[in-house]
Amino acid sequence: MSKKHPIISVTGSSGAGTSTVKDTFEQIFRREGVTAATIEGDAFHKYDRAAMKEQLDQHYAKGDHTFSHFSYEANALEELEAVFKAYGKTGTGKKRYYVHNDEEGAKLGAASGTFTDWEDIEKGTDLLFYEGLHGAVKNDKINLPKYADLKIGVVPVVNLEWIQKIHRDKHQRGYTTEAVTDVILRRMHAYVHCIMPQFTETDINFQRVPIVDTSNPMISRWIPTADESLVVIRFKDPRGIDFPYLQSMIHDSFMSRANSIVVPGGKMELAMQLIFTPLVERLISESKRA
Repeated sequence: MSKKHPIISVTGSSGAGTSTVKDTFEQIFRREGVTAATIEGDAFHKYDRAAMKEQLDQHYAKGDHTFSHFSYEANALEELEAVFKAYGKTGTGKKRYYVHNDEEGAKLGAASGTFTDWEDIEKGTDLLFYEGLHGAVKNDKINLPKYADLKIGVVPVVNLEWIQKIHRDKHQRGYTTEAVTDVILRRMHAYVHCIMPQFTETDINFQRVPIVDTSNPMISRWIPTADESLVVIRFKDPRGIDFPYLQSMIHDSFMSRANSIVVPGGKMELAMQLIFTPLVERLISESKRA
């Protein structure tokens, strides 16, 4: 952790909804006049699209059907840790982008499925913001929580997570249901061993729980709406969190445990605004005093 150069890390698996949290933080940054340097987890994949396909084929040939982008060995986690460490010390570091499609490629000047060149993080930023798969990894080689000042987990219940991924990959990326199902099954081992343990390290977790039937996500025609969901917000350390204030501002919310508040799904963004804004203000205030 660094008082002078704080780091916010948002972690969640593919289809979890981390982009919603990212959008909320961007609104807070604009409103509060915070200049954030942003890095994306996809930029720290170890392989580009073509090389990843080769790796998958090689692992399949060896009988390994668990290798995926969720796996530690498919990601440049040492480089990610180096960026966290460097930014915490100096307020700068290295970043690059992964190009998802031709539209992004036209903007970034690189082919779809490849990485841009490494470049310096711009100087003079107030904080570093990470959003991706591995922002809170802690194992015998990597310790990202050590360097992040605020760690957010986004963890919908698994059937809802699958529904969101299936709909996104089918409608935005042109995949078939069978292809997405294959990816989900291939990623399950790494999800359990590489993704789930991070949510023990996060400071705050947001878990969306549908209140409609999602028993077979593979045939679900619609993603449950916000109004068809509840959101469980868990604080690792509830000290300093004004729960009575949150309940007064978010109608129909309630405490389920001493460190957890449940809010209507349609109020999730409001809850994020109310929770994150003072935390960002605190980080910036401490940074200026450091």
